[in-house]
Amino acid sequence: MIQELLNMVARQPVLWNIFRSIAEFGFVADYQLIERELQPFGGDHTRRFLDYGSGTGQFARSFPAERYVGFDIAPHYVRYARKRYGSAVSVMSGDQLGYSDACFDAVLIMGVFHHLDDAFVQRAAAELHRVLRHDGTILMVEDIPTQNRWNLFGRAMHWLDRGDNIRSVSHYQRLMEPYFRIERSSTMVSGVCDLVVYVLRRNEMA
Repeated sequence: MIQELLNMVARQPVLWNIFRSIAEFGFVADYQLIERELQPFGGDHTRRFLDYGSGTGQFARSFPAERYVGFDIAPHYVRYARKRYGSAVSVMSGDQLGYSDACFDAVLIMGVFHHLDDAFVQRAAAELHRVLRHDGTILMVEDIPTQNRWNLFGRAMHWLDRGDNIRSVSHYQRLMEPYFRIERSSTMVSGVCDLVVYVLRRNEMA
Protein backbone atom coordinates (compact mmCIF):
# COMPACT_ATOMS: atom_id res chain seq x y z
CA MET A 1 0.00 0.00 0.00
CA ILE A 2 2.76 2.48 0.96
CA GLN A 3 4.82 1.51 -2.08
CA GLU A 4 1.84 2.14 -4.34
CA LEU A 5 1.36 5.57 -2.76
CA LEU A 6 5.03 6.43 -3.34
CA ASN A 7 4.78 5.35 -6.95
CA MET A 8 1.72 7.55 -7.37
CA VAL A 9 3.51 10.57 -5.88
CA ALA A 10 6.60 9.97 -8.05
CA ARG A 11 4.43 9.90 -11.17
CA GLN A 12 2.97 13.32 -10.37
CA PRO A 13 5.62 16.06 -10.72
CA VAL A 14 3.54 18.60 -8.78
CA LEU A 15 3.11 16.25 -5.83
CA TRP A 16 6.78 15.28 -5.93
CA ASN A 17 7.84 18.94 -5.88
CA ILE A 18 5.62 19.59 -2.86
CA PHE A 19 6.95 16.50 -1.09
CA ARG A 20 10.59 17.43 -1.62
CA SER A 21 10.07 21.11 -0.89
CA ILE A 22 8.52 20.35 2.50
CA ALA A 23 11.34 17.95 3.39
CA GLU A 24 14.05 20.45 2.39
CA PHE A 25 12.37 23.61 3.74
CA GLY A 26 11.84 25.14 0.32
CA PHE A 27 15.32 24.26 -0.97
CA VAL A 28 16.66 27.52 0.46
CA ALA A 29 20.01 26.00 1.43
CA ASP A 30 20.37 24.40 -2.01
CA TYR A 31 19.68 27.63 -3.90
CA GLN A 32 22.20 29.48 -1.77
CA LEU A 33 24.80 26.78 -2.35
CA ILE A 34 24.39 26.94 -6.14
CA GLU A 35 24.73 30.71 -6.14
CA ARG A 36 27.79 30.64 -3.90
CA GLU A 37 29.71 27.86 -5.63
CA LEU A 38 28.78 28.25 -9.31
CA GLN A 39 27.82 31.95 -9.48
CA PRO A 40 25.66 31.33 -12.57
CA PHE A 41 24.77 34.99 -13.11
CA GLY A 42 28.21 36.41 -12.46
CA GLY A 43 31.59 36.37 -14.12
CA ASP A 44 31.88 35.00 -17.67
CA HIS A 45 28.50 35.35 -19.37
CA THR A 46 29.33 32.71 -21.97
CA ARG A 47 29.47 29.82 -19.51
CA ARG A 48 27.12 26.88 -20.17
CA PHE A 49 25.59 24.82 -17.37
CA LEU A 50 24.36 21.22 -17.29
CA ASP A 51 21.77 20.13 -14.74
CA TYR A 52 22.53 16.41 -14.48
CA GLY A 53 19.35 14.49 -13.68
CA SER A 54 17.27 17.65 -13.59
CA GLY A 55 14.04 15.94 -12.52
CA THR A 56 11.16 18.40 -12.48
CA GLY A 57 13.48 21.33 -13.24
CA GLN A 58 13.41 22.59 -9.67
CA PHE A 59 16.80 24.28 -9.99
CA ALA A 60 16.43 25.64 -13.53
CA ARG A 61 15.69 29.10 -12.19
CA SER A 62 19.14 29.17 -10.57
CA PHE A 63 20.72 29.54 -14.02
CA PRO A 64 20.43 31.90 -17.01
CA ALA A 65 17.80 30.27 -19.24
CA GLU A 66 19.81 30.74 -22.43
CA ARG A 67 22.82 28.94 -20.97
CA TYR A 68 21.04 26.16 -19.09
CA VAL A 69 20.66 22.56 -20.27
CA GLY A 70 19.06 19.76 -18.31
CA PHE A 71 18.14 16.13 -18.79
CA ASP A 72 16.36 13.37 -16.94
CA ILE A 73 15.53 9.73 -17.57
CA ALA A 74 11.83 10.26 -16.72
CA PRO A 75 9.78 11.64 -19.67
CA HIS A 76 6.97 12.93 -17.42
CA TYR A 77 9.44 15.03 -15.41
CA VAL A 78 10.94 16.43 -18.60
CA ARG A 79 7.51 17.36 -19.95
CA TYR A 80 6.71 19.13 -16.69
CA ALA A 81 10.02 21.03 -16.67
CA ARG A 82 9.54 22.19 -20.25
CA LYS A 83 6.01 23.39 -19.56
CA ARG A 84 6.82 25.19 -16.31
CA TYR A 85 10.25 26.62 -17.01
CA GLY A 86 10.54 26.57 -20.79
CA SER A 87 13.90 24.96 -20.27
CA ALA A 88 16.16 23.12 -22.68
CA VAL A 89 15.55 19.76 -21.06
CA SER A 90 15.80 16.36 -22.76
CA VAL A 91 15.09 12.73 -21.96
CA MET A 92 18.43 10.98 -21.61
CA SER A 93 20.35 8.40 -19.61
CA GLY A 94 23.12 9.73 -17.41
CA ASP A 95 25.68 7.20 -18.62
CA GLN A 96 25.15 7.96 -22.33
CA LEU A 97 25.11 11.73 -22.67
CA GLY A 98 24.14 13.04 -26.09
CA TYR A 99 26.35 16.11 -25.90
CA SER A 100 29.57 16.97 -27.71
CA ASP A 101 32.96 16.86 -26.02
CA ALA A 102 33.97 19.74 -23.74
CA CYS A 103 30.74 21.70 -24.20
CA PHE A 104 29.91 22.63 -20.57
CA ASP A 105 31.68 24.87 -18.11
CA ALA A 106 29.87 23.62 -14.99
CA VAL A 107 27.62 20.76 -13.94
CA LEU A 108 25.11 20.53 -11.12
CA ILE A 109 24.43 17.06 -9.70
CA MET A 110 21.76 17.51 -7.06
CA GLY A 111 20.72 14.32 -5.30
CA VAL A 112 21.03 11.92 -8.24
CA PHE A 113 23.75 9.36 -7.57
CA HIS A 114 22.23 8.00 -4.36
CA HIS A 115 19.59 6.42 -6.62
CA LEU A 116 22.18 4.67 -8.82
CA ASP A 117 24.56 1.77 -8.32
CA ASP A 118 28.35 2.04 -8.32
CA ALA A 119 28.86 0.77 -11.87
CA PHE A 120 26.44 3.35 -13.27
CA VAL A 121 28.06 6.21 -11.33
CA GLN A 122 31.49 5.26 -12.66
CA ARG A 123 30.19 5.27 -16.24
CA ALA A 124 28.52 8.61 -15.55
CA ALA A 125 31.79 10.04 -14.23
CA ALA A 126 33.52 9.08 -17.48
CA GLU A 127 30.80 10.80 -19.51
CA LEU A 128 30.92 13.90 -17.34
CA HIS A 129 34.67 14.07 -17.83
CA ARG A 130 34.09 13.96 -21.59
CA VAL A 131 31.49 16.76 -21.79
CA LEU A 132 33.12 19.11 -19.26
CA ARG A 133 35.70 21.63 -20.39
CA HIS A 134 39.24 21.34 -19.09
CA ASP A 135 38.76 24.00 -16.40
CA GLY A 136 35.16 23.03 -15.65
CA THR A 137 33.55 22.56 -12.26
CA ILE A 138 31.08 20.06 -10.86
CA LEU A 139 28.92 20.90 -7.87
CA MET A 140 27.77 17.56 -6.54
CA VAL A 141 25.34 17.26 -3.62
CA GLU A 142 24.28 13.84 -2.35
CA ASP A 143 22.45 12.30 0.57
CA ILE A 144 24.52 10.69 3.30
CA PRO A 145 23.36 8.61 6.28
CA THR A 146 21.49 10.74 8.81
CA GLN A 147 24.01 12.10 11.32
CA ASN A 148 21.61 12.89 14.17
CA ARG A 149 20.07 9.74 15.56
CA TRP A 150 17.05 11.76 16.69
CA ASN A 151 16.37 12.99 13.18
CA LEU A 152 13.56 10.54 12.60
CA PHE A 153 12.09 12.63 9.80
CA GLY A 154 15.41 12.49 7.95
CA ARG A 155 15.53 8.73 8.24
CA ALA A 156 11.95 8.49 7.03
CA MET A 157 12.81 10.77 4.09
CA HIS A 158 15.58 8.45 2.98
CA TRP A 159 13.14 5.56 3.02
CA LEU A 160 10.40 7.47 1.22
CA ASP A 161 12.84 8.85 -1.36
CA ARG A 162 13.85 5.29 -2.18
CA GLY A 163 17.52 6.18 -2.44
CA ASP A 164 18.93 2.66 -2.30
CA ASN A 165 22.54 3.76 -2.69
CA ILE A 166 23.05 6.35 0.03
CA ARG A 167 26.79 6.23 0.59
CA SER A 168 29.43 7.52 2.94
CA VAL A 169 31.39 10.67 2.13
CA SER A 170 34.51 8.67 1.18
CA HIS A 171 32.52 6.24 -0.98
CA TYR A 172 31.18 9.01 -3.22
CA GLN A 173 34.70 10.36 -3.49
CA ARG A 174 36.12 7.03 -4.67
CA LEU A 175 33.48 6.71 -7.37
CA MET A 176 34.42 10.03 -8.98
CA GLU A 177 38.10 9.15 -9.19
CA PRO A 178 40.18 9.06 -11.36
CA TYR A 179 38.14 11.47 -13.51
CA PHE A 180 37.83 14.30 -10.98
CA ARG A 181 39.71 15.68 -8.02
CA ILE A 182 38.00 17.20 -5.03
CA GLU A 183 38.76 20.88 -4.64
CA ARG A 184 36.78 21.03 -1.41
CA SER A 185 34.04 19.17 0.40
CA SER A 186 31.72 19.72 3.31
CA THR A 187 28.52 18.47 4.85
CA MET A 188 25.30 20.43 5.20
CA VAL A 189 21.71 20.04 6.31
CA SER A 190 18.87 20.95 3.99
CA GLY A 191 15.61 20.68 5.89
CA VAL A 192 15.63 17.19 7.38
CA CYS A 193 18.22 15.86 4.92
CA ASP A 194 21.91 15.35 5.65
CA LEU A 195 24.00 16.03 2.56
CA VAL A 196 27.61 15.97 1.42
CA VAL A 197 28.80 18.72 -0.91
CA TYR A 198 31.70 18.32 -3.34
CA VAL A 199 33.26 20.90 -5.60
CA LEU A 200 35.07 18.82 -8.21
CA ARG A 201 37.58 19.75 -10.87
CA ARG A 202 38.25 17.81 -14.04
CA ASN A 203 41.32 15.60 -13.76
CA GLU A 204 43.44 16.03 -16.87
CA MET A 205 45.32 12.80 -16.16
CA ALA A 206 42.27 10.62 -16.87
